[in-house]
Amino acid sequence: MRRARRPLGRAVLVVFALLTGMFLSLHLAAAPEKARIQVDDYVIDAAVNPATHKLSARAKVHFTALEDLSVAVFELHNGLRPTKVTDEEGHTLSAERVTQDSTVRIMLPAGMAKGQAMTLTFDYEGSLLSVEDSPVQGLKLAYIGDPVSYLLYSGRWFPMVSYGTDRFTSVINVSVPAGYTVIGSGGSAPTGAVTSTIKPAAEETPEKEPTLTRRAPAAGAKAPQATARKTTPRQRTKTPAKSEEKAGTSTASTKIPGGQTFTFAWTKPSFPGTIFVGKFEHQQFSEGGAKVHVYFLPDKKGFAANYADTASREMAYFTTIYGLPPSPTIKLVELPDDTVPAAWAPEIAALASRAISDKVNYRLMANTISHQWFGVDVSPATRNDWWLMDGGARYSETRYVEFAAGRAGAQEAVKDMSVGALAYESVPLGQVGTLDPFDPVFQSMVTDKGGMIFHMLRYAVGEQDYDKITRAFFQQNAGKSVTTADLRAVCEKVTGKPMTWFFSQWLDSTGAPEFKDKYTIYRIDKGFRVVGEISQDLDLFRMPVQLKIDTDGKTEQKTVDVVGTSSSYTVETFGRPRKITIDPNDHVLKNSPDLRLRTSIMRGQQLVAQGNLAEALREFQKALDVNRNSSLAHYRIAEVFYLQHNYQAAANSYRDSLNGDGDPRWTEVWSHIQLGKIFDITGQRERAVNEYRQALQTQDNTQGALDQARKFIEKPFEREEQSGQ
Repeated sequence: MRRARRPLGRAVLVVFALLTGMFLSLHLAAAPEKARIQVDDYVIDAAVNPATHKLSARAKVHFTALEDLSVAVFELHNGLRPTKVTDEEGHTLSAERVTQDSTVRIMLPAGMAKGQAMTLTFDYEGSLLSVEDSPVQGLKLAYIGDPVSYLLYSGRWFPMVSYGTDRFTSVINVSVPAGYTVIGSGGSAPTGAVTSTIKPAAEETPEKEPTLTRRAPAAGAKAPQATARKTTPRQRTKTPAKSEEKAGTSTASTKIPGGQTFTFAWTKPSFPGTIFVGKFEHQQFSEGGAKVHVYFLPDKKGFAANYADTASREMAYFTTIYGLPPSPTIKLVELPDDTVPAAWAPEIAALASRAISDKVNYRLMANTISHQWFGVDVSPATRNDWWLMDGGARYSETRYVEFAAGRAGAQEAVKDMSVGALAYESVPLGQVGTLDPFDPVFQSMVTDKGGMIFHMLRYAVGEQDYDKITRAFFQQNAGKSVTTADLRAVCEKVTGKPMTWFFSQWLDSTGAPEFKDKYTIYRIDKGFRVVGEISQDLDLFRMPVQLKIDTDGKTEQKTVDVVGTSSSYTVETFGRPRKITIDPNDHVLKNSPDLRLRTSIMRGQQLVAQGNLAEALREFQKALDVNRNSSLAHYRIAEVFYLQHNYQAAANSYRDSLNGDGDPRWTEVWSHIQLGKIFDITGQRERAVNEYRQALQTQDNTQGALDQARKFIEKPFEREEQSGQ
């Protein structure tokens, strides 16, 4: 997550959203397609071989038809090839691979009636090495190799439907070579060289098959949404039925010779399909009711105790405000830096290696751990409800910042959320279901605007009622998919007041008010009277808004119910009023020149991450149009020129940053360092050393700036072309 004074912090925030690790895909769905099936349960046997980067698996998928159908469609990573699909009687079915949307279409000769259940068995295999076959463009979500193999649920490494909305139970057996540890949701001790709890169908005996937890679809339940995508014939391939194959015989081996198998059983419907494999150092801690298991690589094991302590405190804090988590166990896992910055699953909080250091990144971890409630315990029923999950986790992070660092720290986090919430004002949050879940617009809206809605709800209903609402929300909906209407119903029950106005305003409409204040001060017998009017341009707007009146003596506070485009107020004070501030604590999402500047910079940084430097420069220029003196805007422009090897233009912009408003403070130290690098690259060593020394004089060590300056004083900087440094 981002801190206000980090040169690359906002980019990290954009990437996280994520959380649960999620962005970089620009695909839009024309309209969300109604889900046609619901998967209830999996039994998966998988063999993971890091040496060959290969996965071989068999998945028994128990699902229910949500409407009459003749074809069942499942998502599956394009790097994995189905070798055989059979029904419950062992008959081989025709499987059609559609690479454009990473799906497999299974023809059902007898069809399925609405409400009918069926179990299909998939045998499949393939190599998971690069990002090219990922179901999300440009983002590696499944990888097999050393030092850590990761099979994220979002990587579609097993046949699945309705990503993020279809809750399921599972038994997952993972066979690995000796010496490797496997982490998943639930679990038991590894067993010797046993590799599969599922025998080939022709040999199965009922008494030895694992007991499965089946779920029937709830009566009248809303179907989750899926992305509608077009396919073309040349992108379809079929897995032909082989008449010579014995019915039910597996074509994919789930055995690692001489290896061991780890079993993970999760019997409460959720999203348990994330697996990690590596030679981890496992350390176990127990404190405050939480059982914390830390799985870091050997070079990070020294940080385990601090991270476990922070995880325990965060689990305890969230338990006090939300109630008991689905499990008291949390597994902290080190994740390679080539994927998302964080990932979560039941009992799992995975952090990128770069986030694990002697200084605990408690914000990132708080966001990730809070998904045990917002995601594991309750999850969105549709994509339009996704903000309940990612927005809830985002605001949970903010609340923990408030608990750990005070209101000032929380206010900075709120400003960060406001920037993301206003970055894409043309899309109502309640209609983001038409976007792909990995689209930057979707991520920004559900995470940041979603977080701001929770923040504003807390202010609108009051602290005490808000805590009652959140606890009741989890108590009433534990283990369920939820909608915005479910949250509104809890709010209305707790407060005893209709809340349609609040949710309609922030979910169905776009934009945010830009407040203006006009007032007159009168002298009265007991002091002074301020008569004023708050105006803004949204005709249907309604929110309580706080006023702060600074006087010669005591500071006065007043809450004004702002309704429509103008609302009057009267405040009496003892001392002469000196300054009146609207919404001083940022309780309301509102527009301002500063936020417009920061949103333009954020959009520019997203474009840089996507490699679109020309459009990024246009966004940064919009920021300068708001504030020509913005050090941050000049710094971001300089970064783009530096990436383009346009060193003269970059140097000019770094100078402009130094001569700007100095906000944020870190732009000074890093501008000097970047100028030093440019002088080193262009063979002007004396000038480079002078810049590094000026960096040291700032005494600002944001992101290790002073360490970098000392390093380059000792040895000239050399640019590595392949890394873009």
